[in-house]
Amino acid sequence: MAIRTRARERRKLHIRKVVNGTADRPRMVIYRSVAHMYAQLVDDVSGQTLLGVSSLSPDLKAEVSGKNPTQVAEIVGEMCAKKAREKSIETVVFDRNGFPYHGRVKAVAEGARKGGLKF
Repeated sequence: MAIRTRARERRKLHIRKVVNGTADRPRMVIYRSVAHMYAQLVDDVSGQTLLGVSSLSPDLKAEVSGKNPTQVAEIVGEMCAKKAREKSIETVVFDRNGFPYHGRVKAVAEGARKGGLKF
């Protein structure tokens, strides 16, 4: 395993000790791959994923085409907030999954805040 990956896994485990989601206040998990962004709302008490959005989602395909990765990440955050509000979820706990709070990860968080979620 690469040193950067090992360091991210260590940060991820440290964050997960502190951050837990419930049905009322789920955990918003971010995953950043080279090409795409993923966001999920997870209820850790029941172990269920409440909803998930990614830049590969069919309802976002037309909206994200031709945009730079940071803009795509913000759109993913806004869509996650929209779907969460439809399920009457107002507040979440943000889990950056060991990634630095910078760039695309920050854009997802700002998009979710813009969409109406409270952290």
